Amino acid sequence: MKNRRPDTSYRGPVQQDRPARLVLFMRRHKRGVRVLLVFLFLLVLAVIAASALRLSASEARFAPYRAKLVHYLPFQIKTIQVQGRVLTPEDDLMKALGTTTGQPIFGFSVAAARDRIDALPFVDHATVERHMPDTVVVKITERSPIAVWQDHGQFILINRAGERVPDQGLEGKNGQAFIRLPLVVGEGANMAASSLVDAFTANPTVKEFVVAAVRVGQRRWNLTLRDGATVLLPEGQEQAALTRLAQYQAQFRLLERPVVSIDMRLPDRMVIHQPPAPDGTGQPGAQTDGKPGDTAHDGSTADTTGATPAPGPKDAHNPAHRQARNPAPKTGGPRPAPASDGASTEE
Repeated sequence: MKNRRPDTSYRGPVQQDRPARLVLFMRRHKRGVRVLLVFLFLLVLAVIAASALRLSASEARFAPYRAKLVHYLPFQIKTIQVQGRVLTPEDDLMKALGTTTGQPIFGFSVAAARDRIDALPFVDHATVERHMPDTVVVKITERSPIAVWQDHGQFILINRAGERVPDQGLEGKNGQAFIRLPLVVGEGANMAASSLVDAFTANPTVKEFVVAAVRVGQRRWNLTLRDGATVLLPEGQEQAALTRLAQYQAQFRLLERPVVSIDMRLPDRMVIHQPPAPDGTGQPGAQTDGKPGDTAHDGSTADTTGATPAPGPKDAHNPAHRQARNPAPKTGGPRPAPASDGASTEE
């Protein structure tokens, strides 16, 4: 009786209602599993992007794929951000970049654009980046010269403090930088160049006519124009003098007239020295005070301040008249204006 088996028949293995351990783990850590899957997906994308960047670094290897990317990913450039540009002209920079807004973002080579920008005169080094989906970022580091200083026959790039810009010579793109920068000449010109350069920047019309600025007595400047004329600037008043000169150029085209020198050292007047008359008599032009538009009917500039007038044809060879035109300076009196060649040596 004790060993009696139950009457129920055998129905196979016993079914378990408990789920598997993996299923339980997934149920318990459902949120963590989702985060893990997202992380793995982003990791795969990062690996693909890194491979694409490594491939794009080589122009020869990436060139065959660029057309396909432009075809399948026609993202257009909407924004070009430029950082660090001060001296480099914007047109030159955009030309070196090789693309513009509206063009496919994969339609240009980043490495080739960087090399072209590095070759610009004022650029020390540059980086070009694509920021998907529609932005190109250009970061440039410029050298900081503001002028070229001619000192004892040597041409030196200088910064605002008058110091030499290091490791710069006349070779390659540095020679192009020399052409665009103002030229300052003379002892102490490097230390005083920053204020003159600022005045040129505020008056670009005058700057176009100036080929050199000569420091006189370490106190003031003489400007040499393209036609050889000299402009004598007052001490410490370069900005105001160049502003007046720009106004006269706009009203009377003064810088385009045949003059020998323009003396602006006095704040309330301007003296213009004209070249000798073309009739062969040796008659010099009269000095002008006031507006440069006050001219006589014969084309010579009128004198309105009591300056000695030009001699007529009959008096040109009169020794007495020549002596009156060049009187000896009185003792203790004011010193006369320098000669028309502008080579003043006053201290």
